[in-house]
Amino acid sequence: MIEVIHSYDLLPDVDQQAYAAWAKNAITIASQQKGLVELRANRNLLGSPQARTVSVWQSISDWAQFNEGPWAPLEHDLRKLATNFKVEVWGPSPLMPKALHPEK
Repeated sequence: MIEVIHSYDLLPDVDQQAYAAWAKNAITIASQQKGLVELRANRNLLGSPQARTVSVWQSISDWAQFNEGPWAPLEHDLRKLATNFKVEVWGPSPLMPKALHPEK
């Protein structure tokens, strides 16, 4: 599995309703994609970047299909509402390939 992290800042004068509509549409489209395991969205409590999404995919090819297909027009529209984009693609560590869940 891989994790893809998108982070960005909303433009200072962004139309919050337009951003909310964009986000709702993006979530709907992303949730229908082959290979998507999980999608999370966060806001930064300390400032910039203001928004982050983390998507978990079965494979890099599943994400690539989404990135080159349905994501392209979504990203184009997001760039009208936000700035300071950053994308990170992460794979498992060879030293710790699975998540650690401590016993309580």
